Amino acid sequence: MRDPRIEELADIILDHSARVEPGETVLIASTELGRPLVESLFRKVLERDAFPLLKITFSDLQPLYYKTASEKQLDTLLEIEELTYKKAQVLVNVRAPGNMKELSGIEPSRMTRRMKAIQPIQEWVISGNMRWVLCNYPTPALAQEAEMSLDEYEDFVFGATNIDWSEQSRFLQKIKDAFDQGEEVRLLGENTDLKFNLSGRSGTKCDGEHNMPDGEVFYAPVDDSAQGFITYDFPAIYQGREVNNVFLEFEKGEVVRAKADKNADLLESVLETDAGARRLGEFGIGANYGITRFSKDILFDEKIGGTIHLALGRAYPAGGGKNESAIHWDMVKDLRRGGKIYLDGKLVQENGEFRL
Repeated sequence: MRDPRIEELADIILDHSARVEPGETVLIASTELGRPLVESLFRKVLERDAFPLLKITFSDLQPLYYKTASEKQLDTLLEIEELTYKKAQVLVNVRAPGNMKELSGIEPSRMTRRMKAIQPIQEWVISGNMRWVLCNYPTPALAQEAEMSLDEYEDFVFGATNIDWSEQSRFLQKIKDAFDQGEEVRLLGENTDLKFNLSGRSGTKCDGEHNMPDGEVFYAPVDDSAQGFITYDFPAIYQGREVNNVFLEFEKGEVVRAKADKNADLLESVLETDAGARRLGEFGIGANYGITRFSKDILFDEKIGGTIHLALGRAYPAGGGKNESAIHWDMVKDLRRGGKIYLDGKLVQENGEFRL
């Protein structure tokens, strides 16, 4: 029997998030493991008199690609692949991995090299040329990574996605209004004292338009404003590899010192990707209090109510961001135990609870 929550999620994605109209081309990307949701989306796109286009791969082909591809293949973006995105009006990316550690044995420089090659697609998508939404379909690999049973993880996913997004949107607007009027942000916490400026930058309210689940407000800090240091309580995960106890020190907006207890070499490699990789591209405020636990999945973890996240690398231009980079690496800081956020010297959050 088909899970009715899958049908409900497909409706939310197509109507609330992607706002699919008749005659549009909807690119649906996933692996073979995401078939139940992909099938529901495919049928519902047809019912809306639109055109579904599938981009399905097998869940274990990615490591094969990175182990086998030549330098030329890593560096080449095929015209037909780029045109696939440029000719569609909507992209629905259903994440359904089979192994969360499949890239752990791959040389990081090969992955960053490929990311540089496909950057034109990334830029096309995030620059507003097409409507897009990213979601998870519960797989055993995602459940295992989150340290849950598959049944528990299904409840975790659908409990975060199938909610009243109008109510969530009103709460996020209140946060955005406060930070839009501010300039200097100061974060205090365990081994953390970091300041940066939001002057002239407007926030983006994330209420389910792109990510599902959603529940954050994010900004692009002024490029040279970050000053101080931060330690991340949760692992920073990059291409399936965990970097634990990350410490970053900033001067004039740039990382000048970086440490980690595990996979420090990966941290250094990513920081050397390009000049923009050492600067902050995003400051995000997690505000979905229905997500209460860390799951090693940034789609959920950056939305946890009472956390913030800072991304190294590329800034989203919609909020006035200027920093350019081939990477965008979100790292989540838990402020629910002893953390504070000050906005222009005023305490606006303590222990994860807002004082607005």
